[in-house]
Amino acid sequence: MKEIVKINLDNEMDLILAHKRSMKIAEMCGMPLSSQTRFSTAVSEVARCSIANGKNSVLVLGINIIRASHKEILAVLTDKVDLKKCNPEAYKYAAKISGNIEYHYADNKSVTTLSHQVPSPGLLSDAKINTLVDYFKYEPPISAYDEIRKKNIELVALSEKLGESENRYRTLVDTIPVLICIVNDRNIVLLANNAFEIYLKLPFHSFDKKSLGAFIHHDDVQLIIEGWSNVKKNKRDFSADIRIKKEDIYIWHNVSIMPNKSEDGSIGSWLIYFVNNNAQKMIVETLKDNSELRKIQLELESANSKLKFKNKELEQFAFITSHDLQEPLRKIMIMISRAAEHLTEQQKTLYYFDKITLAAGRLSNLISDVLNYSRVNNHDKFTAEIDLNDVATQTLDDLSLIIEEKKAVINLSPLPVVNGIDTQLRQLFYNLINNALKFNAAQPAVNISSRIISAQSNTAFDVQAPSGNFHVISIQDNGIGMDSEYSGRIFDMFQRLHQRDQYSGNGIGLALCKRIIENHNGTINFTSIPGQGTTFWIYLPKN
Repeated sequence: MKEIVKINLDNEMDLILAHKRSMKIAEMCGMPLSSQTRFSTAVSEVARCSIANGKNSVLVLGINIIRASHKEILAVLTDKVDLKKCNPEAYKYAAKISGNIEYHYADNKSVTTLSHQVPSPGLLSDAKINTLVDYFKYEPPISAYDEIRKKNIELVALSEKLGESENRYRTLVDTIPVLICIVNDRNIVLLANNAFEIYLKLPFHSFDKKSLGAFIHHDDVQLIIEGWSNVKKNKRDFSADIRIKKEDIYIWHNVSIMPNKSEDGSIGSWLIYFVNNNAQKMIVETLKDNSELRKIQLELESANSKLKFKNKELEQFAFITSHDLQEPLRKIMIMISRAAEHLTEQQKTLYYFDKITLAAGRLSNLISDVLNYSRVNNHDKFTAEIDLNDVATQTLDDLSLIIEEKKAVINLSPLPVVNGIDTQLRQLFYNLINNALKFNAAQPAVNISSRIISAQSNTAFDVQAPSGNFHVISIQDNGIGMDSEYSGRIFDMFQRLHQRDQYSGNGIGLALCKRIIENHNGTINFTSIPGQGTTFWIYLPKN
């Protein structure tokens, strides 16, 4: 059965809806007026019985296609109560005027089915059936009650989406290997991530001297208290190295405190996070008076530079959890709150619900992209031989809808077999090919090819190529291209070269591509001409 409309039968207003919509479906299916009346009256009789005696009653109106020459209207009413036993007279009357009624009750569930054959089944095409669905989906409210019911259904759906967003937000916060908490001006801890609670093994409700002294070294407590006081007074960031107790020892951590600004620029809370830097501190202390380890010290300085870069990434994660992820979430909550105020239904539809849906979708996409980035592990060694021809073919199949929509031309040359991580290489190809299709104002043309280079065969054309033996995969498009000024930051997290209303995205895709390539001991770069297109060069080691 093709479902047309569903009605929850709770009160007399729902009985009116059941009658009018049964009548309307019968009319739109070409039934004569007398048949329309008999069918809708029979539905009303059963619906009245359900409202009076039933529990969790649901009425579904639809079209049953038995064959091309035999189609019928169906009204299926389900309930947890044996309705026919409650009111046999109503069922006798419904059977008398309808003639086609079936009923069965088992396992605490009753199902009543009323049917009526469509007189001209040939006119009731699939397109006409879809028109019926759209009609009831977008029909004007029959009454104020009907409109309120529709809005309540929308609010329930939005509430479910909000719950999903909150769960994803919590998952993101708990996946970061950093101790994070959010504190208000009154020193109350509003939120602490799972890592924080597991590490401390004690409740943490207040960011004050007494609570901090329970897990921070007594020589460092005053340092962080003074820093916390200055941060609240001057509205500036604070950072220091302190020692946190874990079981019977103290571990060095870098603590950072930064203001958590709202949309209007006001500061209602503070983001505080602790990053474990114990190894660096211990090594630095050892190197102070040991001249024999000077060479190791130089290597550690290089490693420390990389560590700062990683810490910068963690700061970006912290920022996205405290601001960018909360921005659309806050909008959803504000819109739901406003929708409950005393406004007309027209105002609700016109000004709020579409914005709520947009904000929820944007938040969901952002959380998904950031989680994808955080899950790419630099130490993931579960590699295998991967046929890139299969990877590219599967990717093109995944993107078939946008390829068909944009009438894109894809030229795929034979690709090599490499040693790698299948899921990550699929993500790499998906992001780059999807960008080639998305950032294109004309008919996209994408060329995917490969070749082999070695230390002896490198030419001037391979000036950016790494030294050694590599498979070089190129993905070339005829899109909008990029200026050379972006070459230094195009692979950074959250970098967007266009306004959100021009091209969608969160600025994470290319950063993810770079991280995947680094996991495979390769490199990635690009050449581009504005208005003519871009070519991405992927270098993967040749076994």
